[in-house]
Amino acid sequence: MYENILLPFDGSEGAAEVLHHASELAHWADATIQILYVADTTRDSVTVVDGHTVDALAQQGEDIVDEASKILDSLGVPYETDVVQGNPAPTIVEYAERYDQDLVVMPTHGRDGISRYLIGSVSEKVVRLSSVPVLTVRMQPDETLMFPYENILIPVDGSTAATHAASHLVELAASLDATVHVLSVVDNSTLGPDVRSTISEKEGEQAATDAVETVVSEAETRGVTNTVRHIEHGTPVEEILDSIESNDIHAIGMGTTGKRGTDRILLGSVAEKTVRSAPVPVMTVAESE
Repeated sequence: MYENILLPFDGSEGAAEVLHHASELAHWADATIQILYVADTTRDSVTVVDGHTVDALAQQGEDIVDEASKILDSLGVPYETDVVQGNPAPTIVEYAERYDQDLVVMPTHGRDGISRYLIGSVSEKVVRLSSVPVLTVRMQPDETLMFPYENILIPVDGSTAATHAASHLVELAASLDATVHVLSVVDNSTLGPDVRSTISEKEGEQAATDAVETVVSEAETRGVTNTVRHIEHGTPVEEILDSIESNDIHAIGMGTTGKRGTDRILLGSVAEKTVRSAPVPVMTVAESE
């Protein structure tokens, strides 16, 4: 599925674990990893050394990718390295598209809980902007990094974005011989207290069932032998997190709108909240424009 995997790498604490996870994925896919360091030109990184003007961040980037290269050499993974200058998030997105990368693996510093998000991180901006699938991996002690993934969770809501993402994740699951867990949540927070809420809930349950069955049917058609259906009531992000824990989930796949420009994305979407808070890797797949 993946021939070229882009790994933006900054050498920060926990980044080595993400590098190892990407390496496992590359080994399985027989893919080449592209290590990328973006020297942030929005910062004042220019200094003078021995009378010569150099970009200190670019030089730092060369050192960082050299360290990553040593790790990949030891792991026996084919790779290439590059150091570029620019605004990190859009530069990463443009690089992935320009050089035909099949997957972007991004570390993220998301914190536990669903009320203490770090809005505006580079990883989240890449998730919003990228037309290439993005696998975000939290650099947290509770992060579960297992590969091959044996249990993949696909939350769906019947939207075209969710269905498009599900197709990609089903293909991945079939390649890995993984169990696919398809989850749809009837969001009780949108239901009112009057009699209409009973009708709305029934309609919500039917819509959730239809969304799940659509993905299960596709999974079975593509050769996935193990599928599990989940219809839950509650808040989507909380139900997703509960499902991870109760079903030993190793990765999640979700859809994003794929719209360009951060002003056209709803901040705080279920996908973004999941990226910040899920203790397993999250793959986001943009809906084609």
